[in-house]
Amino acid sequence: MEAYLKRRAELYTWMARNSVSVVVLEDTEGRRDPGIRYFTGHPSDALLVMTITGHAVLCPWDELMAHKMANVDVIVPYTDFGRNPVAAVRGIAERIGVPTRSRIEIPGVTPYPLFLRYVEALLEYDVICREGGAGREIERMRSIKDAAEIETIEKACSITDAIINLIEKQLKGGKIKTESDVALLIEREARAAGAEGTGFETLAAGPERSFGIHAFPPYTASAFPGSGLSILDFGIKYRGYTSDVTLTVVSGDVTPAQEKQLALVEKAYQAALELYKPGVPTRAAPIKVDEIFRKAKRTMPHALGHGIGLEAHEGPAVRNREDNDWVYEPGMVVTLEPGLYHPEHGGCRLENDVLITENGYRLLTNSRIIRLGAAAAVSPDAGEPAEAAKTPKSAKTERKRGTATDSPVAKSPSGKTGKAKAAGSGKKAPSADNTDFF
Repeated sequence: MEAYLKRRAELYTWMARNSVSVVVLEDTEGRRDPGIRYFTGHPSDALLVMTITGHAVLCPWDELMAHKMANVDVIVPYTDFGRNPVAAVRGIAERIGVPTRSRIEIPGVTPYPLFLRYVEALLEYDVICREGGAGREIERMRSIKDAAEIETIEKACSITDAIINLIEKQLKGGKIKTESDVALLIEREARAAGAEGTGFETLAAGPERSFGIHAFPPYTASAFPGSGLSILDFGIKYRGYTSDVTLTVVSGDVTPAQEKQLALVEKAYQAALELYKPGVPTRAAPIKVDEIFRKAKRTMPHALGHGIGLEAHEGPAVRNREDNDWVYEPGMVVTLEPGLYHPEHGGCRLENDVLITENGYRLLTNSRIIRLGAAAAVSPDAGEPAEAAKTPKSAKTERKRGTATDSPVAKSPSGKTGKAKAAGSGKKAPSADNTDFF
């Protein structure tokens, strides 16, 4: 497939500029690396050896699956090397004819004892294991989605929206009674729609458990929704790429304090969305949201968002930390998820997936705050309808800065995605540690 060839070609260019002869990726239990799927289409459990001369050699655990799914130059069974990664890298280097004293870069997450085994087995080469390097360049590449990736993510988001609509319908019809009911419905509907499943374990928390950012356990047989605030966080994985959304369900008698919490989250969401555009540091929106919450004497205990793609959490980071130097570029797909939590009032989070375009942004999902029955809003200040219950003006008209960027309380976006412009391979990746998106 042409997309895989283009991605590998971009990495080969980086390798030439940085005098790296061989880059090794490893996807195994305990050290998962979606980079192998990104470059080849092979789903998991393999070594990938890419050389500056343009060779891409896959060494899979499941050879039959690799021949069905992988797009590479050569497939060499892992069993040829006794299922040993060090022996495999040495054997492949010898077969290709990698010159001695060449620089071979292995994954930066390689455990130290394993690194020593690589060094011992590859004495005639310069073995590199480092933070940054090829790993950071691949992270930068993956943060900017190409047209094929955007199309796949759009499909995942389309399935997600259909499931959200079904959930709302069944909630209003009284068919969903427990956290397990809604979690298992999502799993069933995802697979019925042709998805691989959920992108991560669904988090369904009724009012008694919604105070947690990520409920533990993820879902139970407890009532969902109950009277108060319930949170539902899920993603749908389609051809490897996942969506990531969070709904808040408001049901029964809601207190003024809970209404105020809901209104604050919606206010923060709308203010932050205007800062999701190319050229703006990803830290700008989190700073704005933190300021809104601080004025209300509240604190959001997690990041405002993160990139999504082959992983539920990947670059770019969207957080208010001094080491965050990411800047939005066209083709990035990120979440926007302001949230507030209280031990008595429960939690509220609103999360949607956003594509950064050439001129602004476009919402890919239509997650929202769902109000049921008696939860018609009362003002947090007195008896007037709460602002959070009204349809924002932005829901009624298309924003000038983006395309089809409706409010999360409006109907689902309908605009189609154009091809996103990818960044040049010579760009330097942000220096921050981007493995932690909280």
